Amino acid sequence: MAVSERKHALITGTSSGIGAAIAQTLLDQGWKVTGLSRQPGALTHPQFTHQALDVTDLDALQGYLAHIAQVDAVIHAAGMMKAAPLGQLNLADSATLWRLHVQVAEVLADRLVDKLPSGGRIILLGSRTSSGAAGRSQYVTTKSAMIGMVRSWATELAPRGITVNIVAPGATETPMLNQPGRQSSPPKLPPIGRFIQPQEVADLVCYLLSPSAAAITGQQLVICGGASL
Repeated sequence: MAVSERKHALITGTSSGIGAAIAQTLLDQGWKVTGLSRQPGALTHPQFTHQALDVTDLDALQGYLAHIAQVDAVIHAAGMMKAAPLGQLNLADSATLWRLHVQVAEVLADRLVDKLPSGGRIILLGSRTSSGAAGRSQYVTTKSAMIGMVRSWATELAPRGITVNIVAPGATETPMLNQPGRQSSPPKLPPIGRFIQPQEVADLVCYLLSPSAAAITGQQLVICGGASL
């Protein structure tokens, strides 16, 4: 494939977990990938460019995005978990989660929407807990907000042939599974008897990037091993 024919994906959170799995899968499929994360991670590939960036620094993020000339897919995979029961909520945690999950997504979409062609894709990583989970109200609030945001964008962009969707995993075997700050709401094993694998999430994301998924927009696709049943 000629370099000029390669599709370009910009992905947040590529240092590990789901973001790294998505990036590697797209690179294997011939994409060019730009990864945004504070740490570079283990990805090495001629078509992978890592930009060391704290995406929650919104000014720095906007400054970087201004230099992106063209992109075919925007994938916001960076995420974190903070859990606390009502009566013990930390407002600083709420602000951090909102900034990372919602405001970063807003900046990415707003600054890159005019650089997406017909057939372009915006995908946010949500959570199967977006409809509610005890002890996780701060996290859930941000993932729930994504749904209305994505449906609004999907309606706006459908005439341009650009789709916008959420992939919402259940408990996935990533470093975030044991992230400090979630002791009050530990992950539960899904009914299938194992945690979701990052590659399974990456494969669903990659399907949404394919021409076969051109009619899927404004949706939240849940992959949870039966945890939502």
